[in-house]
Amino acid sequence: MIPSEPVSRRILIVDDEPNIVTSLEFLMRGSDYEVRVARNGEEALRGAESFRPDLVLLDVMMPQRSGFEVCQKIRENPALRDVKIVMLTAKGRELEKNRGLDLGANAYVTKPFSTKELMSTVRSLLHTPDEPNPVRR
Repeated sequence: MIPSEPVSRRILIVDDEPNIVTSLEFLMRGSDYEVRVARNGEEALRGAESFRPDLVLLDVMMPQRSGFEVCQKIRENPALRDVKIVMLTAKGRELEKNRGLDLGANAYVTKPFSTKELMSTVRSLLHTPDEPNPVRR
């Protein structure tokens, strides 16, 4: 019997800023995650239903539906209850952070973010190992 390859974890990137999407796609694909992109809140909800991601990187400020609304809708869907959600936003005020966490986000990362910090958060939530010989802070 041939051993099967490990199943790649799925990440849905939700952001309407092309430069952020490109950076996140490169970062996540470089870490062997399977990636899909949504560019607004409605696409995010459709993508979560069809792609069934393990984790959503979710911008707060988007057209059609805010990241807060998307987070709430994902949490209301029993089929998506195990999906991890990382809110990404330029809004770093405590009020917005608490709102996202209260709606069910697992983590909140403020833009501009450190790629090492973001990857550490993603790996921690997905229980995937760090890169070889990680740099300790």
